[in-house]
Amino acid sequence: MTSPVPGGSEPVRGMSVGAAPAQSEGESFFAAAGGHATFAGIVRRFYDGVREDQVLAPMYPAQDLDGAIERLTLFLEQYWGGPTTYSERRGHPRLRMRHQPFHVNPEARDHWMAHMRAAVEASDMSPLHQATLLDYLERAAHSMINTFEDTPSD
Repeated sequence: MTSPVPGGSEPVRGMSVGAAPAQSEGESFFAAAGGHATFAGIVRRFYDGVREDQVLAPMYPAQDLDGAIERLTLFLEQYWGGPTTYSERRGHPRLRMRHQPFHVNPEARDHWMAHMRAAVEASDMSPLHQATLLDYLERAAHSMINTFEDTPSD
């Protein structure tokens, strides 16, 4: 159903920005953006970059990297309207509390965002979905800063 627009034209239903179809009424961002495969791919690409990053890699012990990949995937899926597995397994996200033990300064945030931006931009999401996701990630990354001290060097 569409309603008339002044001037005699009708709005185009389902019109969207980008290559992907519009998000249908009642459809979650998670589903519209491509579901599990999209979010899992973004997180895997992100951690491929983190593994080689001299600022971030020390925060991710190699023996827990698979766990970190799973937790971030589940968190993003749930946040964007997918399965609630993250909360069922871990409870409330409490992002700031969970990141408090780590040295998250503006440099770490910038490195995190650079890898996340590259991972999102390499996805098959429409430009509109990419922009929406990156906007959230930028705000979340900024809110995780818990120190302004320089990055420790080994």
